[in-house]
Amino acid sequence: MTQVQLALGAMHFGTRLDERASFDLLDRFVAAGGTVIDTADCYAFWADPSGHGGHSERVVGEWLARRPGMRDRVLLSTKAGAEPVGDGEWPANREGLSATAIKAAAEGSLRRLGTDRVDLYWLHMEDRSVPLEETAQALSQLVESGTVARVGASNHALWRVERARRLAGANGWADWTALQLRHSYVKPRPDARVADQGHRFGWVTDEVLDYVASDPTVDLWAYTALLNGGYVREDRPLPEPYDHPGTARRLAVLDEVAAELGVGRNQVVLAWLTGGAPPVTPVVGVSTAGQLEEALAGVALELPGELRRRLDEAA
Repeated sequence: MTQVQLALGAMHFGTRLDERASFDLLDRFVAAGGTVIDTADCYAFWADPSGHGGHSERVVGEWLARRPGMRDRVLLSTKAGAEPVGDGEWPANREGLSATAIKAAAEGSLRRLGTDRVDLYWLHMEDRSVPLEETAQALSQLVESGTVARVGASNHALWRVERARRLAGANGWADWTALQLRHSYVKPRPDARVADQGHRFGWVTDEVLDYVASDPTVDLWAYTALLNGGYVREDRPLPEPYDHPGTARRLAVLDEVAAELGVGRNQVVLAWLTGGAPPVTPVVGVSTAGQLEEALAGVALELPGELRRRLDEAA
């Protein structure tokens, strides 16, 4: 079976989506060749009256427990650093990235997921109150113990990732080999604040693309690839920062390409991401079987060179 270049986003499993709906999507995803499931220890604390996460990991763990042999068929991606742990308001009360916090977060994720290992462990957000040396060494210890296979950084400034990688190299620690940032075909105005994006360094930039393209050991993942339905749903228009001439031109070309291929906007966007240089792994959260089928069709779609060129040159 062909492996699907798509990470199934499990953010809403256990909160917006109940166990039955979550299990159905997971089953369909794997049946279609999907292997990568992306979650986090903090998902989805904002949707629970207690103000704490863990719901998504618990649902994925229960699904694995009820599917003998499934753990060896899928890759688990989870994150640490953003779960609320103390009094006060988020993000001031988040767990952070100290050695103690990382160890506790990893143990909690393993317990909820019902596994002895995580295939890709992400730092969910920066914690500049902790020295990078401490964070990098704590992550390396997880890799050395076999608890974690790979380490990645989400919503981190690129210079800090590079500095951490240099520290890791100098000390023989595990390298950071993945980036997870927000990215899609259309972009907001430069320096505009997008209401649903609170991470200052949570965006793919030209510098990020160049960095990844120049280093084949680093993978790039993109969240919010479909802009929360903004490409296709009238009830979810693109946020105001996307309202500029560049968006209008890109959407016009997107519609032209979609019409020529006989597919929808979302499918073209996913094909554009996965087939580009460098290739990008989209993290797509879905709530229905139809949305999942559309996403799978998108990552399976190959854009002809001329159509990709037209998409790239629209600005």
